[in-house]
Amino acid sequence: MKQIDKLLITSFIPPFVVTFFIALFVLIMQTLWVYIDDIIGKGATLGMITEFMFYLSISHFIMALPIAVLISSVMVMGNLAEHYELSSLKSAGVSLLRVMRPLMYLCGAIAIFSWMTANFLTPVANLKFKSRLYDMRKQKPTMNMEVGIFNDDFEGYRVRIGEKGADNKTIKDVFIANHISTQKDRLNEIIADGGIMYNTPDERFLVMELENGEQFQEGNRFSGNKSKAPFVRTSFEKYIKIFDMSEFDINRTDEELFRTHYSMLSMRQLQTAIDSIDQQMLDRRKTVGTYVDQYITALKPDSIKTKAADKKPSNELDSLATIYKNKKDSLLLKNKVGTKSLPSSISKSNKKTSAQLKKGKTTTNKKRKTTNLVRLKTMVTPQIMDKPLSEYNSILETYEQSKRESYANKAVQHARSIKSNAESAQRYMIKTEEKRVKHIFELYSKYAFAMVCFVFLFIGAPMGALVRKGGFGYPLLIAIIFFMLFITLTLTFKRMAEAFVIPTLLAVWLPNLIILPIGFFLTYKAMNDSKVFDTSRFMALVQTIKERLPARKSI
Repeated sequence: MKQIDKLLITSFIPPFVVTFFIALFVLIMQTLWVYIDDIIGKGATLGMITEFMFYLSISHFIMALPIAVLISSVMVMGNLAEHYELSSLKSAGVSLLRVMRPLMYLCGAIAIFSWMTANFLTPVANLKFKSRLYDMRKQKPTMNMEVGIFNDDFEGYRVRIGEKGADNKTIKDVFIANHISTQKDRLNEIIADGGIMYNTPDERFLVMELENGEQFQEGNRFSGNKSKAPFVRTSFEKYIKIFDMSEFDINRTDEELFRTHYSMLSMRQLQTAIDSIDQQMLDRRKTVGTYVDQYITALKPDSIKTKAADKKPSNELDSLATIYKNKKDSLLLKNKVGTKSLPSSISKSNKKTSAQLKKGKTTTNKKRKTTNLVRLKTMVTPQIMDKPLSEYNSILETYEQSKRESYANKAVQHARSIKSNAESAQRYMIKTEEKRVKHIFELYSKYAFAMVCFVFLFIGAPMGALVRKGGFGYPLLIAIIFFMLFITLTLTFKRMAEAFVIPTLLAVWLPNLIILPIGFFLTYKAMNDSKVFDTSRFMALVQTIKERLPARKSI
């Protein structure tokens, strides 16, 4: 069996390598066509484009590996079945799973390689790729002076050339308009009959040596209707205009600006980012609670007797709570009908305050304490309680009639403020939760894409054994169907997870969980050499149902 294992491995590796690079090329071209307008005509060098393509190819490794496994497994097993080698092995008592064993080990190694690529190489490649793409996108197109067309490649200038010589240097009928920010709303134009245009040897500047022309300038405008801006018209025989070409150079952006994106993080960094997001959400919840506490204060029960409660037992007396802003300060409330002793802690505090006031060490201390008492008295709202609390429809009715409207308006304002803060917090939590879902999906998708390399073996190998066709055409068709199914399921469940329809962890693994039973089913059919869909049994079932149905009576 070692020879058969070696045969399968040597038969699997060449088509795997070929199909891997073909799939990688297709994926690169698919992505490249999306960004082709952002790359072409931006003055990028061959080395920069090569670097850009290299990073792009590494970022597509984890998608090209499953395609290569699927195509090569169909090709290997299809060739064995087509040449009756698989039938010979089965007749010798070798099962299909035993034949697939070396391919299982090889696909397991490919899955580990896919996981390592996704964890270590892909984040770095994505960072480099995105930063280079950003540099090309924000870069201006290369300068192209066309005849008869206004060119605005230079920031703040518009240049038009009427004619251009065959040497691409001689120019005629030149017009230059200056629109820089400091010259806004001021006329500054140059008109020349001709001249020459060339670049400096270091390609840093574009020089225009103009001849026989005029320059029109409008001076500063002063405020006031009577003031007029001076107008200057200057003629020249020779005028040199220099344009800086550095704005056409592609500048490298600091990669730290993109490093926090979830697609550019390793698994450990993703886990740290998820913990940070959880902490941010927890802090925001606490902030909302603290904000609400500013407007809602707990009510402390008091035991003041009321007019209507004088005749009732003491255990039936209910009085409204008094709001205390400072725990150290307290106020003894008096009722017109009668009073009841307050708790011991409050009584002691009042006795202590009274004693200090009677002592009167200094006049300054007396004034300060008197001011504090007045402030404390104004903090407590006067309430009217001439009947038990249970007979009031609302707390507002316990206050004086003249102050109810003011209190109601304040309550509405506080409620609106709390509602606004809660809605803002809700929007923040939704966005943060979506961010958290993307991080979790990116973390576990590294495992899922590695696992699918192993799962696709149980799709490709049985299909090759069942159809008994090798080559490249039929395996490619099968690979496209199943890979498109996997990608469609992945994107669909990702959108569902971001919409909070299903848990994120389930959304990551559902594509594998759907495809894996299909692979087991195909493997079972291939082991028994049976058809995938036996139409004869279906037709027999339909015929049996027809026979059991009652016959229609003819009229």
